Amino acid sequence: MTHTSHLATTTLPIGSDADLAWVRQRVRQTATDLGFGLVQQTKLVTAASELARNTLIHGGGGHVEITPLDHRHPRGLRLVFVDTGPGIRDLDQAMTDGYTSGGGLGLGLSGARRLVQEFALDSRPGQGTTVTVVAWAGGAPASRPVPQ
Repeated sequence: MTHTSHLATTTLPIGSDADLAWVRQRVRQTATDLGFGLVQQTKLVTAASELARNTLIHGGGGHVEITPLDHRHPRGLRLVFVDTGPGIRDLDQAMTDGYTSGGGLGLGLSGARRLVQEFALDSRPGQGTTVTVVAWAGGAPASRPVPQ
C-alpha cells in the first residue's frame, strides 16, 4: 500500500470567469510549491482551465478541490472538479476529440486527459459530473490508481 500524506485541501468556487482565473492561479502556485517544472505546471494549469471552464459552462458552476499529495517522492497534485448540472449522457462521445455540446473546439475533456497522468470521469444525467485528475512532479507513470 502506498503511503499518502494529504496536505491541506483548498476548495474554490467556480461560478464566474473571475473564478476561472483564481483556479488557474492557485493550481500554478500549488504546483510550483510542490516542485513541478515549468512544462508540467503549464500542462496542469491548462488542464485545470479546461475543466474549470467545462464546470462553469456545461455544469452551471460548481467547485474544485485542490489537494497536494505527498508520497515523499514524487509529490503530486489532485484536482477534483464537481458540478450538479445536467451531467453527460454519452461519456465515450464526450471524450472524443472534436466532440462539443457547446460550440467550442471539443478538446476540453480529451485534451485535459492527455495533459495529466491520471484522469477519472463520473457523470450521471440529471445529477452532475465529477472529474478527478492527478499529476505527479516528475511525470510518474500513469499506472497508478487515482488516490482517494
